[in-house]
Amino acid sequence: MVENRPILYLFPSTMGIAPVADVLPQRNIELLRGVRHFIVENVRTARRFIKACDRDFPIDESSFVELNRHTDPKEVAAMLAPMAQGYSMGVISEAGCPAVADPGADVVAIALRKGYEVMPLVGPSSIIMGVMASGFNGQSFAFNGYLPIDAKERAARLKELERRIRRERQTQIFIETPYRNNKLIQWLAANMAGDLLLCVASDLTGQNQKITTLPLSQWRSRQYNYDKTPAIFLLYS
Repeated sequence: MVENRPILYLFPSTMGIAPVADVLPQRNIELLRGVRHFIVENVRTARRFIKACDRDFPIDESSFVELNRHTDPKEVAAMLAPMAQGYSMGVISEAGCPAVADPGADVVAIALRKGYEVMPLVGPSSIIMGVMASGFNGQSFAFNGYLPIDAKERAARLKELERRIRRERQTQIFIETPYRNNKLIQWLAANMAGDLLLCVASDLTGQNQKITTLPLSQWRSRQYNYDKTPAIFLLYS
């Protein structure tokens, strides 16, 4: 339906295997039902998520365009074409909140410059939930994305983060490809100061959610297995 005032809705999606109703407000689903044009990180995942929200949603009557790390920046503005025609649109990330550590931020910036209304909706964010559950400083924290793969670059980066922790009392947050989770923890425990605290928050909102905060000195001898499990890592002292 064409609207007088098109809105760019930012729809959070589920992060783990959990019923949609356990994670998202009913209002999100009601708003989702009224949208037919979507900008998504992955079409297949987005379609599955929408069907989980409403099994009767007319997927085949909807349009989807992908915005991810492979997208040419020159193509992003054109994705908002339906809004120029008066249609509202929805942005859906692969997991969690769109536009937070997510390519969706690019299209939001363009929408704002064009004068469109942007409406963020309530939903799970692994970054925020990790901070909430870690016991670390929630007044000052930084999300660093993926750490460098090269050992020397990674060591230098983590030394920099450690300086921020000790000097600024700032919580440092990062992620890793799930199949490398165990190796990352082993590396941190073996190469960083033992008094630093590491929180591993895994499968947040999922059926196997687990949150553990310990000094790195204890992680050195601890038994764990986060292989192929989505997790977020936080360091503090």
